[in-house]
Amino acid sequence: MIKSMIESRLKRLENLLDEKFCDAMLVTKIPNVRYFSNFRGDDSILIVTPNRKILVTDFRYLEQAKSQTDFEIARQDSGIWSRVIEVLKDLKLDKKSIGIEGKNLVTYDFQRLQKNLPEMKLESISLDSLRSIKDSAEIELIQRACDIADRAFEKILDHIKPGVSENEIAAKLENFMRLDGSEKLSFQTIVASGTRSSLPHGIATEKLIETGDFVTMDFGATFDGYCSDITRTIVVGRASDRQKEIYKLVLDAQTQALEKIREGASGKDPDLFVRQMFGDLSENFGHGLGHGVGLEIHEEPRLSKLSRCAKLEQNMIVTDEPGIYIEGFGGVRIEDTTRIGKNSAEPLTHSPKNLLEI
Repeated sequence: MIKSMIESRLKRLENLLDEKFCDAMLVTKIPNVRYFSNFRGDDSILIVTPNRKILVTDFRYLEQAKSQTDFEIARQDSGIWSRVIEVLKDLKLDKKSIGIEGKNLVTYDFQRLQKNLPEMKLESISLDSLRSIKDSAEIELIQRACDIADRAFEKILDHIKPGVSENEIAAKLENFMRLDGSEKLSFQTIVASGTRSSLPHGIATEKLIETGDFVTMDFGATFDGYCSDITRTIVVGRASDRQKEIYKLVLDAQTQALEKIREGASGKDPDLFVRQMFGDLSENFGHGLGHGVGLEIHEEPRLSKLSRCAKLEQNMIVTDEPGIYIEGFGGVRIEDTTRIGKNSAEPLTHSPKNLLEI
């Protein structure tokens, strides 16, 4: 199955090269190297032409590469760009145009290509959009990552109590995920309690949990390269009326937005819907509603006021994460990783979303 999926991905890449009238594509962004070749290492570059598929790597990855990809392997021993330039010259390209991932290429390497291949036009091409619709294998891996995160949330509830620090909660969450099969964190774990929960990216500190605190936890596992992303907010002790009010508003927005995150909608539509629900409090919702998730924790498409996605499609994987953040009071965010379907988005994270008072 993997071989046929890689072939399908490469075919789409080749079609893009044909549209751009390019002889070859240099794939330098590591998630894209993985996506198009199935090779899991780093410090490597793909050279893709209609007739040749070459992986440039070094001694550390030779054995690994042979077992993971059908690409030809070009070993480099004296610098990866020297070897890439050598291979490109040997290919004797006809159209004299090479696609590069311009957003991922530093100026030094770009200038080196220009200097050594003066007859070649370097065409900046973004490949990230080719990864936005997930195939069945990718969805299965993302679901595995989501399941790990869900089980960690279930376990952490027994450890959240007054006197425990945010750092300790984060450490336990991360340990639970690691022991359950996560190869690494999707991103730095966020644990923000009390008034600190108004910080959308409030990473864990030595602050101790107190009775009456909101505790917002945003975390994710990675399974076989694919990420998950979940946020839950709970209350330690009894929630105040104001806490219940804010929580309900966010929960209603988060669950109703699922019906707006559907095939055919634009990336802006669900975000606008949530802002309209929040009314005057929309000023306290300072980030987009969601983002794509896959080999990277933030990828296309985006759900936001600035989204460039004109049409969401089935099997895109995005987050649904509205939040309200009030300085001096605290904040609530509720987030699921979801799969876009014809009429709505289906959550892949399934931890309880009702207000938990523990």
